[in-house]
Amino acid sequence: MEKAFYSNTLKKSIRISTTTDNAWNMISKIGELQWLDGIKSSKYLSNKKRGVGAIRSISFLDGTVVKEIIVGWRPKKYFSYIAISGLPLRGYHATISIIQTKNNKIKVEWESFFSSESMKKNEFADFVKLLTNFYIESLNNLKHSLEK
Repeated sequence: MEKAFYSNTLKKSIRISTTTDNAWNMISKIGELQWLDGIKSSKYLSNKKRGVGAIRSISFLDGTVVKEIIVGWRPKKYFSYIAISGLPLRGYHATISIIQTKNNKIKVEWESFFSSESMKKNEFADFVKLLTNFYIESLNNLKHSLEK
């Protein structure tokens, strides 16, 4: 099978019984990511800890190290970031949003667009499946952390 470039979008969300403030307090600490699935550690790579221009490095249990920079930031609403290294991609842009719903609940939405390095179609399909499971498990972890 010949290698080619592929792109895709992914969108996952979860409803959580918490306040916008509590959720933002947890997800906006971009260097403290205990709720991410399969994480070993994370750290800041910039003096800036919040907002556009903050840079982080995330080490995963499988040995992958991903570096990301914040490119969009609206307190208590969303932040956007791009991966600058560590993924088998030419581009990755994601946004994590908090949407207020009824009865003291919120919806956290994680949406991304990504395009691959040159790879086989089945390799890209496997990556999409891996990323989908990562979003689902991480959002479930976030829910459990916020609903304690």
